Amino acid sequence: MKLKKHLPLFAGILLFAGPALWAQQAPPDHPPMDMPGMDMSGHNMQEMNTSMSAMSSQHMDMGPHMKMTELRPAQPGDQQRADQVVQELRRVLERYKDYRAAEADGFKEFMPNVPAPMRHFTNYRYALEAQFRFDPDHPTSLLYEKHGSSYKLIGAMYTAPRRYTEDDLDKRIPLSVAQWHEHVNLCRPPQGQEREQLSAHPRFGLQGSISTREECEAAGGSFYPIIFSWMVHVYPFESTPAEIWSVERQHAGHRD
Repeated sequence: MKLKKHLPLFAGILLFAGPALWAQQAPPDHPPMDMPGMDMSGHNMQEMNTSMSAMSSQHMDMGPHMKMTELRPAQPGDQQRADQVVQELRRVLERYKDYRAAEADGFKEFMPNVPAPMRHFTNYRYALEAQFRFDPDHPTSLLYEKHGSSYKLIGAMYTAPRRYTEDDLDKRIPLSVAQWHEHVNLCRPPQGQEREQLSAHPRFGLQGSISTREECEAAGGSFYPIIFSWMVHVYPFESTPAEIWSVERQHAGHRD
């Protein structure tokens, strides 16, 4: 097996499925999330697209399906470290204001057929790298707003392994400045009920009322305590730290 040939698959599994490749990774009952063009779990892409559409169609508050890191008291040097990340990211992103340059450098739009105001263009090589080290020049995803057929670059997303503690995350980007998040407590609906996630008051999915294993199993669903990796969005073209590291804007990006 040639590593280069299979790198997108490996990184996709790490970022979006999070298998327990390390002893400290999350428990083995995380969801088998399919990647575009792949069927790693036996479930087709229609189910995945429905789940992502549901997540994209409503405001995602910091409720039972979102785990945020605690905002810590500022320590000497924290703001300077965060500012350095922003400065480096601004320089890197200049090249990618044209999304075609991003595609040429290996960034691929994640789920292009799922409607959402914020589009993630993911580099799976960088996703794999982020599991082992942090490089501000290598964001896992670029964030674009889609306007018709055009894309406006607004920021980037960094990721970190699910096994990381908050102290580990703080070493990458200070937790007195930024808040990382995870998507948690997902109840995947029984087969044939996927579109229920798009209803006004869904029970299943990342907008659903079900948030415990007991409720999920009673409803015939499959429960997953954590999905994806740790994530943090950065909007380096904004002018203030509050806007650059805005938690509210991260959640607003999941709305239509």
